Amino acid sequence: MYSWGHNRRFNAYANYFRKEFGERVQKLSIDAGFTCPNRDGTKGRGGCTYCDNEAFNPSYCKPEKSITQQIREGMEFHKVRYRRASNFLAYFQAFSNTYAPLDELKRIYEEALNIKGVIGLVIGTRPDCMDEEKLAYFRKLSQSKYVILEYGIESCHDRTLRRINRGHTFEDSVEAIRNTARQGIKVGAHIIFGLPGETVEDMLKEAEILSALPINNIKFHQLQILKNTLMAKEFENHPDEFVAFTLEEYIEFIIDFTEKLNPEFVIERFAGEVPPRYLASSGWGLVRNDQLLNKIEKRMEERGTWQGKAF
Repeated sequence: MYSWGHNRRFNAYANYFRKEFGERVQKLSIDAGFTCPNRDGTKGRGGCTYCDNEAFNPSYCKPEKSITQQIREGMEFHKVRYRRASNFLAYFQAFSNTYAPLDELKRIYEEALNIKGVIGLVIGTRPDCMDEEKLAYFRKLSQSKYVILEYGIESCHDRTLRRINRGHTFEDSVEAIRNTARQGIKVGAHIIFGLPGETVEDMLKEAEILSALPINNIKFHQLQILKNTLMAKEFENHPDEFVAFTLEEYIEFIIDFTEKLNPEFVIERFAGEVPPRYLASSGWGLVRNDQLLNKIEKRMEERGTWQGKAF
């Protein structure tokens, strides 16, 4: 048994959830119709060069539907697969879900929390879409509900953030994460591996940088080149500027990274997954996330290693 209280070789999200809630709790993705400051002209146009939110949204997740309709359809959708799921977290996933006045945010979040079975919120956002007034609201809300603010960091390297048209710096992420944690609110983080111009060494350095931050949960995402994005054109014209991991290379890399990672961080996922029809490149074929997870855990056992071994 490791420091996180079970015998899996990393601090697994599924085990954390069982410990936190005592039962299976399912996340329900919601598209509340937000945008981002690097899309609407506040900081830029076009958004992040890799982005196509349609590739990640479930079929029931459409902004023209009300929050209530999306949640109810999501509950029905998930109950087919997870019959034991009776409680849910409303996952505001698409775009920047704190990029609106506080009164509008309260209306949206409280509509979700008023639905029977919804016991908390997972809110995906950017570090530059948070302020003290909003944090005070989330602090109060977190005293009675499960609340986690999930920040898209994407890279710890500012040159990369500029190149992908992110519109904020890594220091912005650090400040938002620390301010959120100081309020006693759970912090999630999202990182992408394989962004243009970054070497494997650049990516591995991020394990040490991130490990020093007050993060609760973390998600890893291998770069997937999506059709009709600016990054697809960049990849076509300059493929040598990308580290395009094979499946086997990524497994070794992500284990190397996990060895250096703070063992207190709960790992939500090791990789992303989008429907093949959205991909401009072949990716890893039809390997699903659960299959990848099995391969990673088997390889960790073969290597005799675990999360934080080299922390």
